[in-house]
Amino acid sequence: MKKGNISTQELLGVKSFSRNGIQTDGHGELVYFMITPTNISVLSRVSIGQKVHHLMQLLSAQPDIEIVCTDARENFDDNKLYLDDRAENEPNKKVRDLLLRDKAFLDDIQLQMSTAREFLFVVRLRNESDEQSFANLNRIEKLINEQGFECKRAERDDVKRILARYFGVGQTDAPIDDTDGETVIQKWIIPD
Repeated sequence: MKKGNISTQELLGVKSFSRNGIQTDGHGELVYFMITPTNISVLSRVSIGQKVHHLMQLLSAQPDIEIVCTDARENFDDNKLYLDDRAENEPNKKVRDLLLRDKAFLDDIQLQMSTAREFLFVVRLRNESDEQSFANLNRIEKLINEQGFECKRAERDDVKRILARYFGVGQTDAPIDDTDGETVIQKWIIPD
């Protein structure tokens, strides 16, 4: 098969959405646990040390758990680069000043949202029956909560939102289709 004929789904090794997360091609099922972040800037050194210790205990008890940290907000870098380029090429000083103010405004917003992170624990299930995976995931969720991390298992819409952000797709409040272009195709299908 030529590289040009590989779909994004095949390239990423994703088969489909599963009951618990994402079914991959040869790497098991990925299940995401969304962690409510703790603002460590207001914690004492002792409290931060306890959080680190709890994370170490969690990783010792569940060594195959993977940790993901993503921005929970849009990235402003492309917009700031555009404003820089426009300001550099703008002959009118007043317009150039406005463009630079817009960039400063984006910098301020980005700084305010720099603490907007989303933390995930990822577990890979391999060749487990539904009963085994159910019991295993409940045990892992309990273990995470017992170590002081408030979590919930990501639902399908959560996983789609996380993947969309990871791949730089602009976010809207509209639900994301399971298949790219699904809504467009359904809109144009003529009933028999």
